[in-house]
Amino acid sequence: MTEAVRLDGITKRFPGVVANDDVTLSVERGTVHALLGENGAGKTTLMNVLYGLYEPTEGDVYVDGDGLTYDDEGAVADAPRRFDSPRDAIDAGVGMIHQHFMLVDPMTVAENITLGNEPRKWGGLAVDRAAAREAVLDLSERYGFDVEPDATIEDIGVGVQQRVEILKALYRGAEILILDEPTAVLTPQEVEDLFEVLEELTDAGKTVIFITHKLGEALEAADEVTVLRDGKNVGSVETAGTTREELAELMVGREVMLETETPPATPGAPTLTVDGVSANDERGVTAVDDVSFTVREGEVFGIAGVDGNGQSELVEVVTGLRKPTAGAVALEGTDVTDASRRARTRAGMAYIPEDRQERGLVMDFDLSENGVLGSQHDAPFAQGGRLDWTYADDHAADIIEEYDVRPPDATAEAKSLSGGNQQKFIVGREFARDPACIVASHPTRGVDIGSTEFIHDRLIDLRDEGRAVLLVSSKLDEVRGLSDRLAVMYRGRVVDVVDPDEVTEEQLGLLMAGEEPEDVPRADPVADAADATDGVAGTPPADDADAEVADD
Repeated sequence: MTEAVRLDGITKRFPGVVANDDVTLSVERGTVHALLGENGAGKTTLMNVLYGLYEPTEGDVYVDGDGLTYDDEGAVADAPRRFDSPRDAIDAGVGMIHQHFMLVDPMTVAENITLGNEPRKWGGLAVDRAAAREAVLDLSERYGFDVEPDATIEDIGVGVQQRVEILKALYRGAEILILDEPTAVLTPQEVEDLFEVLEELTDAGKTVIFITHKLGEALEAADEVTVLRDGKNVGSVETAGTTREELAELMVGREVMLETETPPATPGAPTLTVDGVSANDERGVTAVDDVSFTVREGEVFGIAGVDGNGQSELVEVVTGLRKPTAGAVALEGTDVTDASRRARTRAGMAYIPEDRQERGLVMDFDLSENGVLGSQHDAPFAQGGRLDWTYADDHAADIIEEYDVRPPDATAEAKSLSGGNQQKFIVGREFARDPACIVASHPTRGVDIGSTEFIHDRLIDLRDEGRAVLLVSSKLDEVRGLSDRLAVMYRGRVVDVVDPDEVTEEQLGLLMAGEEPEDVPRADPVADAADATDGVAGTPPADDADAEVADD
């Protein structure tokens, strides 16, 4: 074995937290190495140490893209590296492709790849655009990438943008590539394309480390997997000799049910009706285009699609955070199109937001304060116009215990929690509202496997109790496994409603890309939205004058 990376006894401490605890990691040159672990296990922190974003509290970093050297006793002979910044790591041949791409949309592919390192002409007075274009073409052809150097970033797909990020790192001389959640915004076909790219890179001698929470992808794409738990390395295994179940148990420390048991649904009357809804995004461009569907009591209605195809704006219309330009929303037969977020909460709509920090929590509030958000004016939280803090504290403590929120302290500020624990607290608060309808937008984003299992089971329990669930998720296994009917959105429209038990991943991927595959198994037809809203009566739920406070 020839190591390209060796992290030896890495410890990284933050005030009150040990993110990495004496972690040793060895990555063989020319391989794909997956880094797995629960939320807060220390994966990203460890990679940030390797990339020079953090300096380790203890331990040594050894890097050589061509392979480390060893003395006669087998110890690493290379000197340890000290990276004071990502620039130092880049100079040492380490590149990192972040989950959220760092590209300039109006600029071309070639301009983005060479930005800051452009070839010059006329004695360095001007950028040599022709040389930049040739350099990008050469790189693209060398690694089998299909990238057009003159295309603008805003005109190419997400999968191609990711290739541009990889080419940008390669252009800067990267021999070791770190990919953070590289498949989060890709269709199944784009995921397969990415895996082919990784194979091309390793065949050329490059070394790849990627962070992922998806067990199946780690097993498919990686040669070896290292699992972190509570900041420690609890094991490294070759993918050829392990299973999803074994990896899940390593991650969580106990046996995990990876497949959610979903008995057949028995849908009842319409609960949530969306009829001909259109809406604009922040730029005034149509993001939701004439969308109609009905979610019935005792049913999970799923919406799948690549992020950015109108799902977020649709959810905001349904929950009262965005005004539609056309159409109507009804909850249990009452028109709530113009009702505020608070009014919809009072009418029985719970909401797990996509962005937990912007829409789900007040980060400077403690958990007791966050636990009453949206209900702070209502009994039993308010008595005689004043908050009952004893009840609020007990309510937060119940959520913390049931959902295993860490640290288990109702006085802890929301900003002190990891993202996964913030998400668990929001889910617990919304489920505790005893709602008629739950709008769950990416409910397990950033949540560990054990907590994901719990949240999935609870969603099915609520469905079986007769609640209506609108589930939006970019995780195909999640939205297929939980949904009774599954809609696919592309460019703001619902292109089809399919049977999640019968549709294939390939068919879903084509629908998500705007294509029409043959023989798609469609969901059983139900009364369409227009019929379901016939005779809608009643006034919108009562509203308070101050109900427009953001997310209440």
